[in-house]
Amino acid sequence: MNKTSSKCLGFIIMTVLFFVNCNSKPEVEIHKENNLQSYLSFEYRRDKFTGGIVMIPIITKYGVYRVWTKRIGTNHTKKVLLLHGGPGSTHEIFECFDGYFPQEQIEYIYYDQLESFYSDKPNDKKLWTIPRFVDEIEQVRIALGLNQKNFFLLGHSWGGILALEYALKYQKNLKGLIVCNMMSSIPLYNKYAKSIISKDIKVTLNKYDEKAVDKIDENHYQELVLNKIYTEHILRKPIEDWPDPILRAFSHINDNIYVYLQGNADVGIEGKAKLKNWDIQKFLAEIMVPTLIVGAKYDMMDPEHLKWMSRVVRHGKFLFCPNGSHCPMYDDQEVFFEGIIDFIKNIK
Repeated sequence: MNKTSSKCLGFIIMTVLFFVNCNSKPEVEIHKENNLQSYLSFEYRRDKFTGGIVMIPIITKYGVYRVWTKRIGTNHTKKVLLLHGGPGSTHEIFECFDGYFPQEQIEYIYYDQLESFYSDKPNDKKLWTIPRFVDEIEQVRIALGLNQKNFFLLGHSWGGILALEYALKYQKNLKGLIVCNMMSSIPLYNKYAKSIISKDIKVTLNKYDEKAVDKIDENHYQELVLNKIYTEHILRKPIEDWPDPILRAFSHINDNIYVYLQGNADVGIEGKAKLKNWDIQKFLAEIMVPTLIVGAKYDMMDPEHLKWMSRVVRHGKFLFCPNGSHCPMYDDQEVFFEGIIDFIKNIK
């Protein structure tokens, strides 16, 4: 890189930093906090022009990128940032929140992590680490003006990993933490997931795993995965009845980052997947912030382990979805939302 291009890059980064600092002012600093602003009013909001959408610059060692966020509603004491799963899925899985949070006047923010569909996709493996994603969440928090007086962080699946890791580093910024359908140990998850899959399915999956991709009977394999795993443990509805937000989230998933971190297996995380040894059990007691852990009967995440997690964190509570699987926001919706809303509203 020559001196001219170096100066240009330096100028760009300084400009981005300027705008990040400008955007980091909490919304309440832009107008006097009073009763003039209703929940769905855009009258005093900077993001009125885009309908709540803000592309937030994320500064990394390898470049500056943008992530997509969309804010719904205004509540100065209850703001929920949603961390989707995957890795590489999208905020779309949370669109059912539209049917529950607005009527409770809870503000929530959709957010596509870097490499996800609505955000920048640099396709750089150097960026695909948990610490880097945690730093990204912190930059998003600052840009949106979230703080310990209003900031709830909700993570589902892979988003639960990020939520837990964020709490371990930045819990001073949190008002509450919600971890949905994510155990604190991948090795334990692998063990439990395999234990609840029927023997004939395991034999078939192992047979396919040993073959080269071009020798797999794709129709048979997909039928097995969809009808015997996904509809029993991911979302307990026939595939043809899966809701549109789920289908869009699946169609928009970034396979590159998903396979790199999660692997190819449909049950568990193994092989060369970077997440296969992730385990933070021994650090859970360090989480002091009020925490809700959500589990479901038919999930491949052990509900008993999730219940244990809720006892180990210092101020934990457990929400069990008796009819739910990995996506209880859809297949046990009333229990899921009643429990989460109750948790949020009762933290003063």
